[in-house]
Amino acid sequence: MKCRHCDSQLDLSLVDLGSAPPSNAYLTEQALHAPEKWFPLRVLVCTRCWLAQTEDFSQAEELFSADYAYFSGFSTSWLAHCERFVGDMVQRFHLGASSHVIEAAANDGYLLQFVKARDIPCTGIEPTASTAAAARSKGIPIIEDFFGTRLARKLGKDMQADLTVANNVLAHVPDINDFVEGFSILLKPHGVSTFEFPHLLKLVVENQFDTIYHEHFSYLSLTTVNQVFSHNGLTIFDVEELQTHGGSLRVFAQKHDTGRNPRTSRLDELLEKEREAGMCGADFYHGFQGRIERVKNDLLAFLLTAKREGKTVAAYGAAAKGNTLMNYAGIRRDLISFVVDRNPAKQGKYMPGSRIPIVDEAHLRSECPDYIVILPWNLKDEVQRQLQYTRAWGAQLVVAVPALRVE
Repeated sequence: MKCRHCDSQLDLSLVDLGSAPPSNAYLTEQALHAPEKWFPLRVLVCTRCWLAQTEDFSQAEELFSADYAYFSGFSTSWLAHCERFVGDMVQRFHLGASSHVIEAAANDGYLLQFVKARDIPCTGIEPTASTAAAARSKGIPIIEDFFGTRLARKLGKDMQADLTVANNVLAHVPDINDFVEGFSILLKPHGVSTFEFPHLLKLVVENQFDTIYHEHFSYLSLTTVNQVFSHNGLTIFDVEELQTHGGSLRVFAQKHDTGRNPRTSRLDELLEKEREAGMCGADFYHGFQGRIERVKNDLLAFLLTAKREGKTVAAYGAAAKGNTLMNYAGIRRDLISFVVDRNPAKQGKYMPGSRIPIVDEAHLRSECPDYIVILPWNLKDEVQRQLQYTRAWGAQLVVAVPALRVE
């Protein structure tokens, strides 16, 4: 396989998670009687540009289908994060009624609803019909398509943006060069593009291997993103470190020739931090496989002990990262009885691979399990608050990543 950015041969392996079905391919009752598609799940690292990337087996159209079940708007902490972001961007870049905000991967309108509430013209781009419909129901104009240079050129000058937003989508695109170049076409001369994505430094250092799944084609450092953007018409001028998704970056970029925002010291400081961590050397990526195997084995040992002791175990949050964890560990319904999720689009379906049923919260209250494994560990604090009532029957909450904790 060749690197998706620089076309170099890939020889350095970060991790091999065996094989798994697509992590958001939730199963209906009827689908339980048919075979599932499983793909190898392995991440390689380019030793030229240091882009970490999954091997090519699945297609974006197959992963982001019409009945895509991930809706961003079901996390209250994420909505609060997005509302703060909109307020900050409006103030920093002086956005108003004459501005235009465009978001790629607008999902269910979770972010643009806050732009619309400020009477700022906005447009969402979203390829999945299920989430696009949810956004339209909020009054947000949606272009139902995949974003890249083709669509950017089609939209033309009439749809250029003062601000473009791409939150947690840069990792999801198979052709990262085409995707990034699209923003250099879509921006007005003095416009700004913002991108948020999980930080590869955190993924490796904190064993966040369950954020690896087929929808994430790339795993990104600032060093690599800086090279990708520079190659495709954008210049990064600022970066922020965020707590979201276990540790993310928010980068700010502008057109090479016409952007007017000064480069901040934060950008150079974080590039130096990555250099000091060794991210531009193979040694940084060695040893990750062994560390995640310990995480898997600790979780399995806990679940097997609970079963021998006659304890009942459920999980909370039918998250894609939970599917990576359970399929890598070989967990099935004999060890975790059911998964609770607040999203009605997932309720009544089954987790891909493990085929564990997804139920609503009423089921949790009626079954009163002894242990509840929080699969979206990045939302642990939010979920712990939501599940405070489970303490009444003595339930203990469990997280597996970055290390097993029972509270």
